Amino acid sequence: MTGAGRHGADADAWGIQRDWVDADDRPQRVGEDTVARLREIIGRPPDHLEVRAPIVARPGDDLGLGRVRVVCEDGTQREVDGHLSVDFPLGYHRIGDGGSGRRLIVSPGRCWLPDRRLWGWAVQLYGARSSASWGIGDLADLRSLRTWTEQEGGGFLLVNPLHAVAPTVPQEASPYLPATRRFRNPIYLRVEEVPGFAADDVDAVEVRRLADAALVDRDPIWRVKRRALRAAFRRSELETGGSRDFREWRATQGEELQEFAVWCVLAELHGPDWHGWPRELQRPATSAVREVAEAQAAEVAFHAWLQWQVDVQLRDATGDLTVIQDLPIGVSGGGADSWAWQDVLAQGVSVGAPPDALNSLGQDWGAPPLVPWRLRAAEYEPFIQSVRRTIAGAGGLRIDHVMGLFRLWWIPDGATATEGAYVRYPSGDLLDIVALESHRAGAVVVGEDLGTVEPGVPEALAERGVLSYKVLWFEEDDPADWPVAALATVTTHDLPTVAGLWTGSDAEDQLASTDMSKDDVAGDRRELLEKLVRDGLPPDATATEAVEAAYRQLVRAPSLLISFSLEDAVHEERRVNVPGTVDRENWRIPLAVPVDLLDAAPDVQRLVRLASRS
Repeated sequence: MTGAGRHGADADAWGIQRDWVDADDRPQRVGEDTVARLREIIGRPPDHLEVRAPIVARPGDDLGLGRVRVVCEDGTQREVDGHLSVDFPLGYHRIGDGGSGRRLIVSPGRCWLPDRRLWGWAVQLYGARSSASWGIGDLADLRSLRTWTEQEGGGFLLVNPLHAVAPTVPQEASPYLPATRRFRNPIYLRVEEVPGFAADDVDAVEVRRLADAALVDRDPIWRVKRRALRAAFRRSELETGGSRDFREWRATQGEELQEFAVWCVLAELHGPDWHGWPRELQRPATSAVREVAEAQAAEVAFHAWLQWQVDVQLRDATGDLTVIQDLPIGVSGGGADSWAWQDVLAQGVSVGAPPDALNSLGQDWGAPPLVPWRLRAAEYEPFIQSVRRTIAGAGGLRIDHVMGLFRLWWIPDGATATEGAYVRYPSGDLLDIVALESHRAGAVVVGEDLGTVEPGVPEALAERGVLSYKVLWFEEDDPADWPVAALATVTTHDLPTVAGLWTGSDAEDQLASTDMSKDDVAGDRRELLEKLVRDGLPPDATATEAVEAAYRQLVRAPSLLISFSLEDAVHEERRVNVPGTVDRENWRIPLAVPVDLLDAAPDVQRLVRLASRS
């Protein structure tokens, strides 16, 4: 049994870690004011928590309960006398007669892993536009990428988070601050492929203008798509009495889908942040919310139908290829998940990171954290649903800031990122839940373990079969010496592309969009260039030669997954995102080559040949 429900010895009864070591190995101590504020926000766990919280175990473990009856999730019952049998079924069970007692989660303890080394592409789907998409890469474009990758011998795709944001304008641009981690963004639908679509529902000139735009402009794209999708829904569902397939799918999604669809309707009526709604609508289980759901039943059905269409198109797009979905560290404070789980999420605080090599001032990501003891009291259900629904239909999971399963940097409202504190989580339980969901879905799991990583985390991830995340720009060792249990890549969405680094345009962008000094920018660039040229790349090399040099290093890695960036393949010089900036084209940059022309692009084909030889 993991036994990870209790806080570590370095945390107090609230889970707050008073003393910690920063990225420069300097000891730090949290101020009294911060501790007092966080204790008030967290609240003291109830005395009965330890006898009511779920037990997370593995076959063969001692439950420490003596003789008990377990009602398994398939309805069968088993007597357990101390230890679980070595063949005890994995899954979510109940201890006690009638299945109404304490939850028992039985995990294999290790994630599913592919049986051979694979290479694949990392891509920001919104930027992977084609000649047929409406100004934003969509699920049909993902299907094209999948087919092309399979034809070239690739084994996976790694995409940005596809989770839903509020169905209002302005649209949230960052994929890492969604309204929910359980449902997906219908802006990615290929509208022509939904039932009921008619060409007359859209203005072809407007669509062409969006497709030709220099950047991905989500607001007008969503307006055009929403208008066409509403017309298609009316034609295919409302005017026909509704399809049996939709009714059956909707029924399988349970109350969670209904609640999300109702939230979407309320967001359209009252705005995207539920804190500003009329008080009687600020909790899901009120008579006022039920009245709105009944009065707006068609609108609720529309938003549920959108999720059905996304599910259908995503499964068609991914096929049999592993498509690694990204799980953000949290959700927006006014969004659907925070509305549904407001008693589990902390109010008056957000998560981020202390100062480190990525950001000297620390980072505030704007998402409210789950309160550890409340998460346990909720039987881990918010976490389970987020993991399960993100994996669904894709076959892979990348956990953003995987260190957050161990501890998260909490920043009280009004404080700077330097004034936060670490709050610890039941990491053993959470990792075993990830392993169970990975096992059931046959999904590989990658943990983004960049930044400040405390001792013991790499070992805990390796024990569970969670792949590490190795980035050329951060690693001092030659890629040939990197671990097998890893996803290896050159860069990430927050770091320079190879072409941007080599030409110096990334440094110019940094100086223009951040408050970093010229010396700091120059120093950072110098460090990365040293890694790029260590095989002898000459100073007068072209960007093409620089990209090839970087990836020739990468393919030396013995790592299980080798990830090629499509931005690097097309020689994009701009970073996808510059952390801490807002007046920039973050999360809006399209690929320079449409996805339906990638197979004819010489620069892209050079990397394909390199990948195929790896």
